[in-house]
Amino acid sequence: MSDETAIEESAAARATRTARFAEWLMRREEQRQEKETNLEGLVRLNVLVSFLTLGLVGGFEAVRVAIELIPYF
Repeated sequence: MSDETAIEESAAARATRTARFAEWLMRREEQRQEKETNLEGLVRLNVLVSFLTLGLVGGFEAVRVAIELIPYF
């Protein structure tokens, strides 16, 4: 009986550790996705600011040419 109880307790402990590990992996993935979302927003802001700066320095014609060249990058 003692061996069976020990085996059942060991299996329950492994299941608990596995569940905790799975939860940790899910939290880590959610945090990674949040970081990616933040980075995407920063990239979009950077592109917008770059085009505004280009417009101020080079004028509307420079912005139009830059937009036309985007597919070639």
